Amino acid sequence: MNYDVIITCAVTGSGDSKDKHPGVPVTPEEIAAAAIEAAKAGAAVAHVHVRNPETGKFSRDTELYKETAKLIRASGVDIILNITAGMGADFVPSKEDPNCGGPGSDMISVAERVIHIEQIRPEICTLDCGSMNYAASAYIATYQMLQETARRIQAAGVKPEIEVMELGHIWQAKELIKEGLIDNDPLFQLCLGIPYGAEATPEAMMAMRSHLPKNAMWASFGIGRMQMPMVAQAVLLGGNVRVGLEDNIYLDRGVLATNGQLVQRAVEIIERMGGRALTPAEARKKLKLR
Repeated sequence: MNYDVIITCAVTGSGDSKDKHPGVPVTPEEIAAAAIEAAKAGAAVAHVHVRNPETGKFSRDTELYKETAKLIRASGVDIILNITAGMGADFVPSKEDPNCGGPGSDMISVAERVIHIEQIRPEICTLDCGSMNYAASAYIATYQMLQETARRIQAAGVKPEIEVMELGHIWQAKELIKEGLIDNDPLFQLCLGIPYGAEATPEAMMAMRSHLPKNAMWASFGIGRMQMPMVAQAVLLGGNVRVGLEDNIYLDRGVLATNGQLVQRAVEIIERMGGRALTPAEARKKLKLR
């Protein structure tokens, strides 16, 4: 069991949750405020996407990332900034020709996927380690793309959080580590319950954990109603945890949550299990951040 737990709060994400929950943050000011709320509730890390302020949909606008990071850093509230580098890899087949991308596709170069990371240099950014089928689309990250992405993240002095959704992703990550493209000690995020990756079950989490490098640090999360059960499961298996409105919008059945409330619930679970949530300063030391 892990008694000293790092809590990450994924405050907004890039999906359609805004259509279901009016409290999902959209503007840089709202996203920064959500990160600060999460920090005050006990989160050590804020995982950040940005959204188009006018539509509420996902965005890759570097200026929005810069503004959000600036607001968080200038707030006086300490929290580790973890910015996504996973945008710009979505393929949605055209109805007319499934071999071609249709509406909703968003495919850009590796350089474009990480330019905001290179400019902002957060302490952590995500490295989505492999391609995967979603319900009606695909996420495209070939091994060659991963090599270039990891190389650019490493050169920027940012620690990658290796997001893995199935065992093949862990295999690819270990190859990147062998090539020296990911520094020790690697940090993994086991992403569970996302169709069609690993399911949000104890068996899936145990299987993925057992395939990690021996020196790896790791966290895990489940989406939807499995968010809090996976918090408890990750702590039991020696990992850290992630909660937040990116992965789940409900505090209880039919009760819409805030990011702060989800972090508070995670803190309660950890403390009732005999553990504690680490501060950002303690988390930096544990993660060996630069």
